[in-house]
Amino acid sequence: MRGLAWMPACGLVVVLVAGSIAGCETVPITGRSQLNLISASQEVEMGAQAFQDVLKKAKISNEPQANALVTRVGRRIAAATGREDLPWEFKVVDDPQMVNAFALPGGKVAVYTGILPMTVDEPGLAAVLGHEVSHVMARHSAERVSDQLALQFGASILGAVLGINPQLTQAGSALLVNGLLLPWGRQQESEADHLGLIYMAKAGYDPHASRDLWVRMAAAAKGKERPPQFLSTHPSEETRVKQIEEWMPEALKYYQPR
Repeated sequence: MRGLAWMPACGLVVVLVAGSIAGCETVPITGRSQLNLISASQEVEMGAQAFQDVLKKAKISNEPQANALVTRVGRRIAAATGREDLPWEFKVVDDPQMVNAFALPGGKVAVYTGILPMTVDEPGLAAVLGHEVSHVMARHSAERVSDQLALQFGASILGAVLGINPQLTQAGSALLVNGLLLPWGRQQESEADHLGLIYMAKAGYDPHASRDLWVRMAAAAKGKERPPQFLSTHPSEETRVKQIEEWMPEALKYYQPR
């Protein structure tokens, strides 16, 4: 989600979509400037539709304790964001093999049962949900779409100016988008870790649980073959632990046990 080193996101808007409805926004807490070509209302609508599509194909868990836990923790963190006006929804997907969770625009969050043993306890789950809620708060989905649109538009304009074959321009645009957005994805993930740490602390959960979660995740990932971090959309577990330790003093300022 990051801008080009030689052209920040807001500068890219001016060059590529000057005079349009494109806008530069600021991410809560981190204060990072981001490009967003999608309105908040459009984003909420897109998220709601996508969530329904996902739920139709997924096996929704009917286990009352897991659902009650995820809903309780999720709503507590959502309240800590100050955006209780969003249509927050928290679902448990029954898939023991999937150690994961995801968020869609507008406050739609799903947790796979496979990650619950890894969370260990309620604060551990708060670390997971704090991260997912933060993707919503930072409008990462809309930003990602906006970045792709801006880069593709820029490549098309450059190709037209230089008289490059449209097919080559299209191929070059795809390479450019993929090459640039991988590190941007890592920054979004790190930003969600950062915001999530603050939100879980504001919700009364000990932020140290986030570090503990990623220590467990690192242990579980040991020995598994994965691409190097520079080819991944996510930071390594070790990087996440280090970053969380750096943000911990900030998070602890908000922490009041409940």
